[in-house]
Amino acid sequence: MGRIFVVELEGKAYRCKFCKTQLALADDLVSRAFHCRRGKAYLFNNAVNITVGPQEERLMLSGMHTVTDIFCCCCGQIVGWKYEAAHEKSQKYKEGKFVLERGRILDGVDSEFFIDTHLSDTEDP
Repeated sequence: MGRIFVVELEGKAYRCKFCKTQLALADDLVSRAFHCRRGKAYLFNNAVNITVGPQEERLMLSGMHTVTDIFCCCCGQIVGWKYEAAHEKSQKYKEGKFVLERGRILDGVDSEFFIDTHLSDTEDP
C-alpha cells in the first residue's frame, strides 16, 4: 500500500467518526434532509480524504441512481456514497454530489460552539 496523503481543510469541517479525519467543509453542505438505511444523512457538494468503491445501480426512495460507496481514506470505514448519475430528470441535481451518513461523521460545526445556557447557583451581586 502506498503513502496516504490527507487534505487539511480550513474552516468548520465534518470528520470521520472512527478516526477524526476531515471529510467535508460546512460551507459545502447542501442539505440535511437526506436519509439512509441507518438514519439521517447530509448532502455535500464536495468531499475529501475518501476512496470510492465500484459503481452500482441502487434503488433509493427518490428513484434509481448510479452510485459509488465512499470510504474514509485513513481507516477504511464506509462513510456514505456519491451520486454518479440520476435516472430521473428531477434528481439530476444530485449528480456528482456526496452523501455522508450522520451516524458515521462528527459534526465539528455545532460541537465547537457549545454555549452553556444554565444559570449558575452562585451569582455575584
